[in-house]
Amino acid sequence: MTIRYCAVLLFVLGAILQAQAPPPQGTPAAQLPLSGRPGQGGSVNTVETPVPGVTSSVNTLNTSMQVQGPYAGSVAGTAKPFSGKLSLREAVARGLEYNLGTEGLTQAMRQARGQARVARSSLLPNLNGYLREAVETENLAALGLRIHVPIPGFSFPTIVGPFNYYDLRATLTQTVADLTALNNYRSAQELVKANEAALRDARDLVVLAASGAYLQVMAAEARVRSAQAQIDTAQALFKQTQDRRAVGLNPQIDVNRSQVQLQTQQQRLMSLQNDVAKQKINLARLVGLPVNDGYEITDDIPYSPAPDLTIEQALKQAYETRADLQSAEAQVRAAERTRSAARWEHLPSLALSADYGAIGVNPGQSHGTFTVVGTLRIPIWQGGRTEGETQEADAALGQRRAELEDVRGRIEADVRDAFLDLKTAANQLEVARNNQQVARETLTLTRQRFEAGITDAVEVTQAQESVVSADLDYITSVFAHNLSKVALARAIGRAEERLGQFLKMP
Repeated sequence: MTIRYCAVLLFVLGAILQAQAPPPQGTPAAQLPLSGRPGQGGSVNTVETPVPGVTSSVNTLNTSMQVQGPYAGSVAGTAKPFSGKLSLREAVARGLEYNLGTEGLTQAMRQARGQARVARSSLLPNLNGYLREAVETENLAALGLRIHVPIPGFSFPTIVGPFNYYDLRATLTQTVADLTALNNYRSAQELVKANEAALRDARDLVVLAASGAYLQVMAAEARVRSAQAQIDTAQALFKQTQDRRAVGLNPQIDVNRSQVQLQTQQQRLMSLQNDVAKQKINLARLVGLPVNDGYEITDDIPYSPAPDLTIEQALKQAYETRADLQSAEAQVRAAERTRSAARWEHLPSLALSADYGAIGVNPGQSHGTFTVVGTLRIPIWQGGRTEGETQEADAALGQRRAELEDVRGRIEADVRDAFLDLKTAANQLEVARNNQQVARETLTLTRQRFEAGITDAVEVTQAQESVVSADLDYITSVFAHNLSKVALARAIGRAEERLGQFLKMP
């Protein structure tokens, strides 16, 4: 009887101690990193670099691709069959699927979604269950429990037990009103949107990288075909000078000059063939193909006029569709929510907790019990934590706003740069086309003069070099014009959708 009485007394004591436990601490505001830009590096840009040519080649707008960081690599696309022939659309599709430029941002987006779910959990009901079976011996004196029973000859024991009890219970906690937790969740939602937009922007960069690499392979192969044609011309001239030397119409020096010209063209061809192989390997790396040049590109993108679009229209569309701008805007909204969460930590919060279960010596001798507790937490002084977190949130918000303005400026620069390159490439393309026609006519007339004995092989060699120069300039101009249109598609946004329209692809 005494032991049972003590056990009941301990249960009551435990309930009292639990009721006097300190209330839970308030929800802290989430802290954002200072910068909202994606952690992974890498870039895709169009740059102007010299293209290998002849000494008489003019200084044209020689545009090329510069791909750095994860965008220059890919995973092996073994799951997708490959026929050995690659079109531009397939190259872009493979790049979007296998290029590493999107991989890191895909994982960042998954992480942001997980963080949003964690933030939401503090606003939703939390339900737990537990089963406890305890065997205890207690020292009541050590617990500070001193009971004097006014019964002669009876003393209350200080050591009780061992005794056991069984407790099967379910607990429920629910946040009723907590503006800090609510703003943490809204900030996490905005971060999800920011990461989704950053992933779309990375896909635009992959489109630019894959398309630019494909166009570079096309231009390199066009230079090889031009060099092969020049070899045929140089071969014919060399044979002609040999024949004329045999009958005494030309000196040996003309034969030597034509032979040097032929060997120069052969050397140039080997260099250009090497460049084609490297460009194809680079394209394979970007789009997840086996790293070799053993495949064939099937598309030939000729010159087509620039899209009928003004700079003002392009800028308007870019501000509406550029994913990096949308990501920066979402980062600003997330920072604003985080600042609100920090500022509102000083406001009261209301939470509800409840439990219900059966407790007793064993399951057969148990009885149902329940507890319902409503807690109104009123922060009075947190040691300066709220002010410190607000200051951190203000700094992050200021950085996010600065980055947003930088993105706006970069978008305008991208659009204007693309229009300048388009205009210059179109103008030099027209000049290169005319130069090509004039150079070929000059070569034909010079060879006729050589056959008639009016001139020597020097003039023919110079005319042939002019043709080579004109051909290279034309190929470079077509490539620059097409690449500028791809860059404009990326500058406006949604490059994958605009690619076929801007390049007039079937």
